[in-house]
Amino acid sequence: MSAHCMLTGTQPGFGNRISHSHRRTSRRFDPNIQSKRYWLPSEGRYVRLRLSTKAIKTVDTIGIEAAVARIRARGVRI
Repeated sequence: MSAHCMLTGTQPGFGNRISHSHRRTSRRFDPNIQSKRYWLPSEGRYVRLRLSTKAIKTVDTIGIEAAVARIRARGVRI
């Protein structure tokens, strides 16, 4: 899935677009996914992660090593 965060698992939400005449058509709320490259010192290489902006702030708080451990615990291959 393209709009999917590797750290938090955030996926698109679905709802309705409501027109002036109150007709409802389906729409999609995509999370703000960004591709970001981090240096992983334990492996001596860069990793490219697809993260939501909230997850980028989380990585800044807990560090890249802890974030990669959480991603791998979810079963995502890096």
